Amino acid sequence: MKKFKSSLLLLLGMFSALPTFAQASESSWFANLQSMDSTQLTLLVILGIVLSVIVLLLVLLIYLMTFMSAVFRKENPEIASQPSWWDEFKLKYITGKMRPVGGKEEKALMMDHSYDGIVELDNKMPPWLANVFFLTIGFAVIYFTYYTVLGLGQTQLEEYAEEHRIAAIQIEQYKALAVSSIDETSVVFDESPVAIAAGQSIYSANCVACHAQDGGGGVGSNLTDEYWKHGGSINDIFKVIKYGVPEKGMIPWQDQLSPEQMQQVSSFVKTLQGTTPANPKEAEGDRYVPAGPAETAKPDSVAVPVKVEAVAEAK
Repeated sequence: MKKFKSSLLLLLGMFSALPTFAQASESSWFANLQSMDSTQLTLLVILGIVLSVIVLLLVLLIYLMTFMSAVFRKENPEIASQPSWWDEFKLKYITGKMRPVGGKEEKALMMDHSYDGIVELDNKMPPWLANVFFLTIGFAVIYFTYYTVLGLGQTQLEEYAEEHRIAAIQIEQYKALAVSSIDETSVVFDESPVAIAAGQSIYSANCVACHAQDGGGGVGSNLTDEYWKHGGSINDIFKVIKYGVPEKGMIPWQDQLSPEQMQQVSSFVKTLQGTTPANPKEAEGDRYVPAGPAETAKPDSVAVPVKVEAVAEAK
């Protein structure tokens, strides 16, 4: 009996100390959980189910032991007169020994405080409440020692800075994944100076032989006018750069340029529209008119086909 009580008190002390370390391990726990693949998560769920079954069996075992104890007490009156371990535990650690109210016992508990005939009794605090109070004192000592004296735990500012650091890493990982997954449906017109400069560099290294340095065209089409053979939206330009037009001599660049690089050069090509090249090639294809006041590479931009011959006749 004494060993059981000591073990129970030890377990209560361990559980009361768990919140002390929860703050320090919360972020790493969630990070580890998010990094698990489907197989590891499945194994974790199975382990949780097994542990739940074990707990259920333990509860059932305790219930059966309680039932058997009740049967034995009923069959043996001498055992029934003795208090059970639970009665002793409850009396010592939970409810305590309550003094009867009334008579001499009550008079012994009366204090000198009387309010409108209501007398205050000097009852002792229930053991469970006193134990909770002592546990809070122990928790405060452990908490103060862990975070202040030993300096092992992170302060709130340190936790905040650590969460910011982890969030910055996650943002960079997300951006890298988003950039690597750019295709003709998700490409956007990136007008940032860095992207346009990178696109111009790629264009100068790979495209000037066919389209000229200023985009006026040569072997390839004129990229500065409003007429396009395969569509003039950022999505259409990206698609042509990615897959090429082999029958017209335009090679696919998806094996030589990354999705981000193809988006950059597509964005640079968009900036060439409306410029004045030195020796522009005559218009080819259909006239492209953006749906909005400015081309922003939205998939819902539509082209209004106007044949070059009809434009020439109108002129």
